[in-house]
Amino acid sequence: MIVPTLNGAHLLPECLDSLLTQSYARVEIIVADGASTDATPALLASAYPSARLLRLRRNAGFSGNVNAGFRAARGEVLCLLNNDAQAEPDWVAHCVETLLAQPAIGSVASKVLFSDRRTINSAGDLFCRDGAARQRGVGQPDGPAWDAPGPVFGAMGGAAAYRRAMLADTGLLDEAFFMYLEDVDLAFRAQLLGWACAYQPLARVYHRGSATGGGALASFYNGRNLIRLLAKDLPTSLIGRMLPEILRFQARRAAEAASAWRGAAARATLRGQVSGLLGLPAHLAARLPIQRRRRISDDTLFALFSPSPSPSPT
Repeated sequence: MIVPTLNGAHLLPECLDSLLTQSYARVEIIVADGASTDATPALLASAYPSARLLRLRRNAGFSGNVNAGFRAARGEVLCLLNNDAQAEPDWVAHCVETLLAQPAIGSVASKVLFSDRRTINSAGDLFCRDGAARQRGVGQPDGPAWDAPGPVFGAMGGAAAYRRAMLADTGLLDEAFFMYLEDVDLAFRAQLLGWACAYQPLARVYHRGSATGGGALASFYNGRNLIRLLAKDLPTSLIGRMLPEILRFQARRAAEAASAWRGAAARATLRGQVSGLLGLPAHLAARLPIQRRRRISDDTLFALFSPSPSPSPT
């Protein structure tokens, strides 16, 4: 169990309390701390001595901090929980049972509700045919529609379980992402290698959301990292097939940001898109090793992509 954190001492008690009460008997808790300057070390030493504090020398972002936790963990199932999330007592057990029951499954997506415990934050990650990643069900009320288990493209990294064998095959999170969309990139690489993801609605987590991110920071990294993800992961024939929709989405995103130029988040989105384009040589350099190893056909992969949502009327 890896909990990444950065100056999150005010968030950790609820998160760690939920992990200490898990029904699954063998839960190793690793707090991967990206060089916090708050009371995180003192909190763990005084109140959570059974949790292992992995104190990093620098903040390596969500992806780097989590990878440090993955490398230090000893289990065959590696669970990941945001520091602003709480897991129900059977969360780990349901994740482990799902992986044990389905050998072709490499990861488990949880039912993640916002802290009101009534609204869906994520019922798994989607990857759409306009080249954008989206949270399945986000903003919708919880109910029977979200109670059916089944395949999804990937797991939201804030509440996910990964099979160690899958991570050994795919590699860990891409640390060039730093934060945002690194979970979708991992899911994409896993799908290319034939590792599926299962949505398990019994594995429930409650998430505050944007407690350690959001705003301009999220806008920049989402804008930049989506371009890196496409450049690395999308097979050549599908680039041609999807390019018109991809360009329309990117142009619409840029136009919406430009129309709201006075907002910091809008300006950050445009900076992110420009940074992503300027970084194309580095992104493309990471592409060849991924594409050489893929095991599924383009048609099989395309069938995993969700239809693009219709643009909102103006």
